[in-house]
Amino acid sequence: MNFSNCLINWYLQNKRDLPWRKTQNPYHIWLSEIMLQQTRVAQGLPYYLAFVETFPTVHNLADASEEQVLKLWQGLGYYSRARNLHATAKYISQELKGNFPDTYKTLLQLKGVGEYTAAAIASISFNEDVAVVDGNVFRVLARYFGIESDIAQPKTKKEFQELADDLLPEGKGAVFNQAVMEFGAIQCVPKNPDCTVCPLNESCFALQKKRVDELPVKSKKIKIKDRYFNYLVVIDKNENFLLEKRTSKGIWHNLYQFPLLETETEIPIAEVKNKIEERYKGSTLEFYEEASVVHKLSHQHLNIRFFQVQLNVKAENAIGLDELLKLPFPIVLHNFITANLITVF
Repeated sequence: MNFSNCLINWYLQNKRDLPWRKTQNPYHIWLSEIMLQQTRVAQGLPYYLAFVETFPTVHNLADASEEQVLKLWQGLGYYSRARNLHATAKYISQELKGNFPDTYKTLLQLKGVGEYTAAAIASISFNEDVAVVDGNVFRVLARYFGIESDIAQPKTKKEFQELADDLLPEGKGAVFNQAVMEFGAIQCVPKNPDCTVCPLNESCFALQKKRVDELPVKSKKIKIKDRYFNYLVVIDKNENFLLEKRTSKGIWHNLYQFPLLETETEIPIAEVKNKIEERYKGSTLEFYEEASVVHKLSHQHLNIRFFQVQLNVKAENAIGLDELLKLPFPIVLHNFITANLITVF
């Protein structure tokens, strides 16, 4: 049995029962693919179900406010996906009258839709024979065929795309793409795959050559930047809170946060308190030592500390806790609010 048929047979017997596999609706496929970018299925599934329930159609999503979308996305990370999702929903609803582009090339024109996502939607929703290539596909093909090209290099993507397109059986784009993605997700996993139960083990290059742990080759290493965030939980005499919106480009764009004092290095607590006292004269301070956390993002490690700043005056534009809880926050701030503010105020 050849590689492609073997994968498809394995998939039909072992695939997970997932809601987006029970439909060809491009809206649902698009939602699932955007959510599963850089996100595990177990984490993304509750968000998918919540979005489908809250926004049953692309028109519902388009009509929502950005804050509603970001709030529902809260905790899923990579928030540019949510903003692009919302912008694209508006475009499809208003400009295309709710009709999704139905080819790989036209899907690529949508904001936030790259080659992989376009191929997934085109094949699953519109039966177009175009192969997907993502991290799972790189791994499966590199191991099975013994490909040593560096997947961090842009030119390598073309090599894998051509191979995947050649392997795709005519008229079976949807099932082949889902098969190879699923195989990489639950069988040919990055670390310690169980090759003894693999249906391809007799002909796998990496297994025969004892190089499973070496393939695929990826030379590029991500440089991690440390940042130091001191959040000021400013509470006025009416027990209302000061917030600010992150409007600059970068992490957490358009999410809310407490007033932030960012420093280039980790400075002593006493120095932070001095800076706070300069900004909010006459306030009383408390350091939430137990709430300090290192929040790890793909390219950044955020060293976060929280300070309560109690004002003895009414603060302009301060809001109550009930209103605060309706706003979208980075998950690290949401967790702080849940643990330290809800039961107190």
